[in-house]
Amino acid sequence: GEAVITSGFDLPAKYIIHAVGPIWCGGGLNEAQLLHDCYINSLRLALAYSCQSVAFPLISSGIYGYPKDQALQIAISAISEFLMHHEMMVYLVVYDKSAFALSEKLFSDIEKYIDDHYVEAHEIRKRRRELEPYEFQQMSDVQAVIVEKQPYVSMTVVKEKPALEDIVDQLDETFSQMLLRRIDEKGMTDIETYKRANIDRKLFSKIRSDKNYKPGKATAIAFAIALELDLDEALDLLGKAGYALSRSNKFDVIIQYFIDQGQYDIYEINQALFAFDQNLLGE
Repeated sequence: GEAVITSGFDLPAKYIIHAVGPIWCGGGLNEAQLLHDCYINSLRLALAYSCQSVAFPLISSGIYGYPKDQALQIAISAISEFLMHHEMMVYLVVYDKSAFALSEKLFSDIEKYIDDHYVEAHEIRKRRRELEPYEFQQMSDVQAVIVEKQPYVSMTVVKEKPALEDIVDQLDETFSQMLLRRIDEKGMTDIETYKRANIDRKLFSKIRSDKNYKPGKATAIAFAIALELDLDEALDLLGKAGYALSRSNKFDVIIQYFIDQGQYDIYEINQALFAFDQNLLGE
């Protein structure tokens, strides 16, 4: 679990941190704690040397034989624990998807949820496309009959239109305003919120300082997850940024699954998104 730091030598990095990971011996020799300590000690060194970013491989998951799924969970746990108290950009470099294998139950539950919602939405759209020409013809026939039977009557209704200035002055609260209000209502701090959203401090500062800031969809969803909003509340927050969750979009359906289940661990959600070849939340 120990770590030391040296110069980057000829590598495109200022420093190299050398960590001694445990050899997997079945899990009964305190391997998990030793692996956890590897990450924490390495991160403390990076902090001591004023590193703004650090990249880790999945320690001990190669020739040392640590099961990749367990190694990943320990890495995520240690890194997220450290980041709750310190500012740093941490990259976890994974070379194949095997480390991101979801539990069989979680994968099958998400897959079933996608089948029940994503496929259903596509079937509805398909039926709608098939019905549209027929419905249009039916409406045309009805309109033709009405035109033939009704006498011509000319009526003009004059309505006073509101001025553009009046409409603009009556705008609802913006995404930034709602986000800050929700943070206060939840009794959370700014730091706690953006860290749970996997967002860096600079981006959060932009959102806080500009009431008209429009985030990307993944960022908006990340904040909804961090605040543990229910589906209606999440949709309300997304709507302030001009977004929605669609049942015809696999990414959206997966997000809705976790919200419906009341599961708000952004790292677990990102593992699921990765497993289904979707973009991740946060920075």
